[in-house]
Amino acid sequence: MAILTPEQEDLRKLVAGFAKKEIAPRAAYYDHTEEFPFDNIAKMAELGLLGLPIPEQYGGAAVDTVSYAAAIEEISKACAATGAIMAVHTSAGIMPIYLFGTEAQKQKYIPALATGEKLGAFALTEPGAGSDASRVTTTAELDGDFYVLNGSKCFITNGGAAQIYSIFATVDKSKGIKGITGFIVEKGTPGFTIGKKEEKMGIRASSTTELIFQNCRIPRENLLGKVGEGFKIAMIVLDGARIGIGAQAVGIAQAAYEESLQYAKVREQFGKPISAQQAIGFMLADMAIQIEAARHLVYHAAALKDAGLPYGKEAAMAKTFASDVAVKVALDAIQIMGGYGYSREYPVERLLRDAKITQIYEGTNQIQRVVIAGHILK
Repeated sequence: MAILTPEQEDLRKLVAGFAKKEIAPRAAYYDHTEEFPFDNIAKMAELGLLGLPIPEQYGGAAVDTVSYAAAIEEISKACAATGAIMAVHTSAGIMPIYLFGTEAQKQKYIPALATGEKLGAFALTEPGAGSDASRVTTTAELDGDFYVLNGSKCFITNGGAAQIYSIFATVDKSKGIKGITGFIVEKGTPGFTIGKKEEKMGIRASSTTELIFQNCRIPRENLLGKVGEGFKIAMIVLDGARIGIGAQAVGIAQAAYEESLQYAKVREQFGKPISAQQAIGFMLADMAIQIEAARHLVYHAAALKDAGLPYGKEAAMAKTFASDVAVKVALDAIQIMGGYGYSREYPVERLLRDAKITQIYEGTNQIQRVVIAGHILK
């Protein structure tokens, strides 16, 4: 386990105990039913886990990013879908408002979000604007004291369950990324509806939906940042959010490793536990190495962020490596457990399904490598 300060370790242990008792027992149920885990979210809100890095003046716990990453890891180890909800709510739902909102916007929206009274979401992706976020076609036209939004978003985590959305639309398509602008949109605003809910391979309990805007009138004071700064805002927010996804991936990998390790110690073949077979022992050793390396990358990126230093490259590295490790470790866990690993009787098949999305959202790992190359080839 990577070295944490006593305060960071205390928080990690607190969250680990909570997650093991309150979150893990129902992870399989939520995966099966695909219900949104509102009871998990309520319990996390009671413990103050939905605004960990947010200053106390806005209802948060004011913890550092390393502590926040450790908390996401522990929640995700228990239930990856709940970890995704927490990470997106905090890193991508609250942070755009905290980093770029006016003081009035912060006072209006963040306390309810940080305390878990309301959930947040982040909406950039569109059917034609995924990895190439500059191709946003949702429009925002100024009409007096309102902006009128038209268009749609897809694959939005917390869609439908969230009450507050950071939306990105273009005020002028001819300006490309310089026309993209951010807006705060509340659920229930006329013209804003929730579209299709996705039936997913993994993290099934997290709600992933389409958002539809049809002449949706947003008050001018809900402009997020300045006109034309939306693309910059989105990219800065995603840099930070990748630390959370890296932490989620580490949690998934740790869960898969622990399941297969325990199984290998008690499963006997050829007269001894399979963990005594060198082939299995070496697989477990490699899993432990990879997880610890991924954890260190995540904490390193988080520590840079806490220190106020550039961390975009390191966040991309952490997210890429940790998500690749999560998929590999989950695959190896299934291999170690054989037919039992492939069965739903054990959680490792679910962990593999959950792990895959970490290579895709908050920027695919191919795009992360573009980001990393851009930094190292300057």
